[in-house]
Amino acid sequence: GRGNRWIIRARAVPDKQRGTSPPFQFEERTNRLSFIFPKKQIAPFSTMENAVQEIVAKQVLTVAKAVEDKLDEEIHALDRLDLDDLEVLRERRLQQMKKMAEKRNRWISLGHGEYSEIQAEKDFFSVVKASDRVVCHFYRENWPCKVMDKHLSILAKQHIETRFVKINAEKAPYLAEKLRIVVLPTLALIKNAKVDNYLVGFDELGGTDEFSTEELEERLAKADVIIFEGESSKILSKSKAQSKKNVRQSSNPDSSDSE
Repeated sequence: GRGNRWIIRARAVPDKQRGTSPPFQFEERTNRLSFIFPKKQIAPFSTMENAVQEIVAKQVLTVAKAVEDKLDEEIHALDRLDLDDLEVLRERRLQQMKKMAEKRNRWISLGHGEYSEIQAEKDFFSVVKASDRVVCHFYRENWPCKVMDKHLSILAKQHIETRFVKINAEKAPYLAEKLRIVVLPTLALIKNAKVDNYLVGFDELGGTDEFSTEELEERLAKADVIIFEGESSKILSKSKAQSKKNVRQSSNPDSSDSE
């Protein structure tokens, strides 16, 4: 009626409390009209975390199922092999072993498997033409070159696929000039009769004569001048200190400067 004053207010209540009541309430005693709005429901953090874990679990199961299916397929393929198929595989393997044995015998006949010295410059060319991979150490009679000799002697036995040789740079002036050999020791890394790379001094081996055979092996593998199966040799590791001492005692301390 006239002179009455109305007060309108709004409040939110949960859905479960609303039921089927109208979206507003009128309080006659206070002349207040209240509008009711539903509260927004927010999923608790634990529920979202569980959902993420469920998604991750499904992805893991999917990957595991794919791997399992692949293994099953390979097993079934083996099960389907008959005696003729097995004989073909056996024959193929025998041929591979035969070819490898022939290669090995050829390498040995060319001097692979040992660390040898080239006495004359002209012999250098016949050596690099005969072998696909050659590591040639240009040296002089000093301590750093003796350190390199020690490691190359070990690798020559372990990597029969590569020819390891050395030549006295002072007695091979033509080669030293042609290949621009300045610092000794220098390794010329040769593939298919061409110098493909150089290892000059010890800079790439830590800048010290304390480097290991494994470090040199990995450097040669990086240049693809040896075949590296993955795990480097460990023969020298246990006797490294004693071997170094023995070589140092047999060298002349006054000749330890590199060119």
